[in-house]
Amino acid sequence: MAQEKANVASGAPPKPTRSNKKAAPAFVKYYLFTYNVLSTIGWAYILIFTVIHVLDLDGKSTSIAYTSPTASFTLGRLFSSIPFLRTTQKINTVGGLEARLHPLLVPFYRRAATTFGRIGIATAWIQSCALLEVLHVLLGWVRSPLQTTAMQVSSRLFLVWGIVEQFESVRSNPLYTSMVFAWSLTEVIRYSFYACNLLGYEPYVLLYLRYTTFYVLYPLGASSEAFLIYATLPSTSPIPSWSSWIMGMWKPADYIRATLFLIWWPGLYIMYTHMIKQRRKTLGSGRSLAAKKTD
Repeated sequence: MAQEKANVASGAPPKPTRSNKKAAPAFVKYYLFTYNVLSTIGWAYILIFTVIHVLDLDGKSTSIAYTSPTASFTLGRLFSSIPFLRTTQKINTVGGLEARLHPLLVPFYRRAATTFGRIGIATAWIQSCALLEVLHVLLGWVRSPLQTTAMQVSSRLFLVWGIVEQFESVRSNPLYTSMVFAWSLTEVIRYSFYACNLLGYEPYVLLYLRYTTFYVLYPLGASSEAFLIYATLPSTSPIPSWSSWIMGMWKPADYIRATLFLIWWPGLYIMYTHMIKQRRKTLGSGRSLAAKKTD
């Protein structure tokens, strides 16, 4: 979720001939600046309306149709598939998880189940615009690795178009709200940082937020993604077996999504530890932090 994207460096090499080869054309810089500004605005829109909806700040959240939440099924099926936890089946009933919440949290939980109705379409199209980032790498306008950029963009598009758009139950899952919240806050920080960088500025606040907020936002977003994938698996048999295969309860696409659910977790660990290393490399020790903050 906190994928690195190359910044356009503005330097003054000693030899004009070399600088002409390395420096991007002016229109590219203006285009990238515009792209990052518009991306910041788009994700800020999603972030703001997600918060407004969950907190019901405009009083319109209750007007959006409420459907039975599915997070209880997601957690219940996961726990019930573990042999020594099969006795805790109550959470697998409709509203089971909601019934265990404190009364003050229930309204937030219910509104989180209808967030898609407020920002679902906008999220799909704004996230789809990230395909341009692959094009930016192919054209050599940014120096990000093509493989990692393509993987990040494709994983997001898979969630948006392959999971959320295809499964109605996922759209009413509160985990959709936590996923979009993590995405939008991360992207607002990331794109605004890039936009400032293209202007030759590197605000310490944005730099610090970019390499710190992932401690919470990345596990929140990635785990929400994984459990939304899990929520699409056949409810009759949440864990594949010979009987589920023989009886046709699992289709080939279900096995693919189950595999993705399993590899999501080691992927989370690899990316999480990588970002910790990147934070240490960028921000350094406490002494380095103090020095950068005074710059």
